[in-house]
Amino acid sequence: MNFPVIEPFDAALTASLRARVDGLAKPPGALGRLEDLAVRLGAIQNRIDPRIRRVRACVVAGDHGLNAQGVSAYPSAVTQAMVATMLAGRASVNALARACDVEVCIVDAGVDADLAPHPRLRNEKIRRGTRDATIEAALTDDEVARALAAGIKLAGEESDIDALMLGEMGIGNSATAALLLHRLAPAALNDCIGAGAGHDAAGMARKIAALERAAARSNVTAPLDVLREFGGLEIILLAGIVLGGAASRRVILVDGFIASVAALAAIRLVPAAREYCIFAHASAERGHRILLDVLQTQPLLDLGLRLGEGTGAVLAAPLLRAAVNLFSDVATLDDVLSGRLG
Repeated sequence: MNFPVIEPFDAALTASLRARVDGLAKPPGALGRLEDLAVRLGAIQNRIDPRIRRVRACVVAGDHGLNAQGVSAYPSAVTQAMVATMLAGRASVNALARACDVEVCIVDAGVDADLAPHPRLRNEKIRRGTRDATIEAALTDDEVARALAAGIKLAGEESDIDALMLGEMGIGNSATAALLLHRLAPAALNDCIGAGAGHDAAGMARKIAALERAAARSNVTAPLDVLREFGGLEIILLAGIVLGGAASRRVILVDGFIASVAALAAIRLVPAAREYCIFAHASAERGHRILLDVLQTQPLLDLGLRLGEGTGAVLAAPLLRAAVNLFSDVATLDDVLSGRLG
């Protein structure tokens, strides 16, 4: 399939942004990584005066055929129940979004249920859950292409959205993400497998055994082939959001392990997408540190979170606003020394 064109940063503009930050009324570098973030935001938006006004968390939901193998401590029906909770405004992501002035959009990419229409629900369902990747390919090539296209389209809508945050909900998706990381990093499968929503020793043994069977079934490594063989629909649609958002010069704020695997998939498809992704936090889920090391990136926060839903990305939204305020609200050193502050 054809992917949108993602432009590289303008080197001259980036240099001007850095000069502006260095010329503020403070010692150079005194605000540490916040200064780097301010420059990055301007480079992403291709503006000398970057802005973070309207911010949207896209929480994409989908189910996984792998869950039939006991890879999660919870049944797939919990996905539908949690989507209903988010639509009611009572999930963790809703509470944090209200505190951080972030709007929440829930997207059905592949929930294994027919969801009733709702004003805050976007229906992009490709199919009701993926197939069991221990037995067969999780998706077809057409289903992968449709999920990517849906994400690309969603990310390009509503031009006044300055930042898009990646979130997900899908029982069993840490298992799928581990398979994707294993092939796309690449990394040893066992190093990519974590407890997900919670497992005892017996549950972890089932999860590891199932993922070993799935990995043994196919040796694909090309990104689109990996997505076809292992899924999942919410991860692929999020990868499309990365591609579409980067092409539209939107800031992409990436949540934890699952969302980061989606970003990795997008980067493997179009490497230029990498510069548009800001990683919000370091998940406690095993495998996330591997992914961050592979992409040579340092997240903004490290709070021990491992919930998903976009919660870590939402919590990082105030840092984006604080960074751009350096350009609009802080006096320059020349203004201070000349007394031009009125």
